[in-house]
Amino acid sequence: MSGVQTLTVAIGDGDQRLDRWFRRQFPQISQGRIEKMCRKGEIRIDGARAKPATRVETGQTIRIPPLPDEAAPDHPVAAPRISDADVAMMRAAVIWRDDHIIALNKPAGLPTQGGSGHSRHIDGLAEALCFDLSEKPRLVHRLDKDTSGVLLLARTRAAADALTKAFRARDTRKIYWAVCAGVPSPRMGTIRYGLVKAPGHGKGGEGEKMQIVAPHDIDTTEGAKHAHTDYAVLSALGSRTAWVALVPITGRTHQLRAHMAAIGHPVVGDGKYGGSGQENLGDGWGAQLGGDISRKLHLHARSITMTHPVTGKRLTFTAPLPEHMQRTWDHLEWRASDVPADPFEDLG
Repeated sequence: MSGVQTLTVAIGDGDQRLDRWFRRQFPQISQGRIEKMCRKGEIRIDGARAKPATRVETGQTIRIPPLPDEAAPDHPVAAPRISDADVAMMRAAVIWRDDHIIALNKPAGLPTQGGSGHSRHIDGLAEALCFDLSEKPRLVHRLDKDTSGVLLLARTRAAADALTKAFRARDTRKIYWAVCAGVPSPRMGTIRYGLVKAPGHGKGGEGEKMQIVAPHDIDTTEGAKHAHTDYAVLSALGSRTAWVALVPITGRTHQLRAHMAAIGHPVVGDGKYGGSGQENLGDGWGAQLGGDISRKLHLHARSITMTHPVTGKRLTFTAPLPEHMQRTWDHLEWRASDVPADPFEDLG
């Protein structure tokens, strides 16, 4: 057994759950054991008791209780081998890379991180993207499991720290494309409903859902957070459906999906917020279009504009549509070349 240790959260390792940070340091320690150590107060952050879901921040000190020697950081366990198919998939998803960052086109259906029974995810497959460096790329933000599109990873701790700060300071600009039920009116606007998390029904809180809070009730609703989304209709098919661009001014969980459903125009394929089996017959609501249109979620992180953490250059990364969304675009005869890259640009 090792003795009691005190580890400091390194630059680039902050802004993640305590249990996820712990498993990275001690890969042989099970989730159940981490939860037990937290309940007993054996794992502490800056001297205070903590829960597995408590988020750790750069510079905090973590008390580590005695652990079996084979679980110590200097006796790492070999990570499960990534299949050749997954290596090829991850490398084919790379949009751009240099010595500091990687931009991926995340496939729809692949979680960004583990949890809720997901053992195959971007974070776990990132070993395939080491290339000429020894460090595994680090996540600096996330996309929902069924959302595709641009996802940034940092190749060094310094880059991760800089990018994390940029996301917090809203120095990055993200534009999403979606297909929604009906056509929002007016065709350009801002959604300002607050959001509060409702617990899921699984034993681990799986299936959590964000609930809408009216703007005047946000400050008096426990746990509610302000959330702003800009939207613009790029094209429409009568009153049945619309191609919309979405910009999350804030970055809340499920923000875009919850906001679009709140104004009566859920994202097509969104069973969580738009009704899993309800077909949209026009004028909004109902998350399915029927016919040849896929029932998968039609939400795609189209582009990210950011400042390079080392060179200082302003860069924009753009991700092609996933196959199921491209089929919808072809079916409705929508073309990316017919719309501006940033429909909000003229508005500043």
